[in-house]
Amino acid sequence: MFRQYTKEILREYDRLRQQSEDLKKQRQEEVYRRVPGIKEIDQEIARLGLLLSKSIIETPEDSQQLMDRISKEMERLKEDRAMLLTENNIPLNYLEKVYQCEHCKDRGFLKNGKKCSCFKQRLIDRAYNLSNLNNTLEKENFHNFNIDLFSSESYEKEELTPRQNMMHLLNTSEGFVMNFEDPQTKNLLFYGPTGLGKTYLANCVAKALLDRGYIVIYQTSFKMIEVLEDLRFRRSDNKEEYKLLFEADLLIIDDLGAELTNSFTNSELFNLVNSRILREKKIIISTNLSPMELAERYDDRIFSRLLAHFDVLKFYGEDIRWEKP
Repeated sequence: MFRQYTKEILREYDRLRQQSEDLKKQRQEEVYRRVPGIKEIDQEIARLGLLLSKSIIETPEDSQQLMDRISKEMERLKEDRAMLLTENNIPLNYLEKVYQCEHCKDRGFLKNGKKCSCFKQRLIDRAYNLSNLNNTLEKENFHNFNIDLFSSESYEKEELTPRQNMMHLLNTSEGFVMNFEDPQTKNLLFYGPTGLGKTYLANCVAKALLDRGYIVIYQTSFKMIEVLEDLRFRRSDNKEEYKLLFEADLLIIDDLGAELTNSFTNSELFNLVNSRILREKKIIISTNLSPMELAERYDDRIFSRLLAHFDVLKFYGEDIRWEKP
């Protein structure tokens, strides 16, 4: 996916540079009409530059002396030009190209060949827009995660308190982010009742990866099946949304089990999960269903993939949604 978005961003840079060139020409025509002397100076500077280039090619042994003489003449002409601009209340940089990013001159790459920070930011912005999580992640992220919401009292027959368990889940999720590109890093399956932070923690992971420039797609299972059905049965033209389910760096499937389950959904879910596993594309699944309930609801092929390729993480405790500010 990054190759496609990189091409799109480079085309955006091409448009920006063309806009800068067009603006420069417009301003140049305006200034030349107001102050014809500036046009004459620019033409003379261009003539001297061409003369120097020809001299270097044709008589390189004499080029140094000519270079010194032409350089002095150019400096004088530039001083005259600056004076004319000032006398006519025209900013000295008015005829220079205007760039959105002065570091890379709207090329996306620095002189050393490395991506400019503006290029990286454009990739991140593009990833956020695609994720379906743009506004949510302003609040739901690791920075805002409040472990104190979870009880430090024993809960039913669990060995860990809800707070201790959440610390384990939090550490596992942060490790998932840190080792995201490691093929040995397993996918994550969050399960447990509603209101225990499954979606919140998945969103924390999403933001951390989006901020590093990865493509993350969030979909509820219901919406995901709808996208798959639209392309298969309604011949939807929105193939991009379909492709992203398979090609995004991370796919978050929220509320698995809420969709209508039949032979089609089982087949499509297996195809999606299996394809991403084979291509080493990461997945996070959250569900209210227990592993036993997942085994009963989905066919053996899906369940075997979940057991073999996912860290199965249990959420438990009291519903904390009412405690959110």
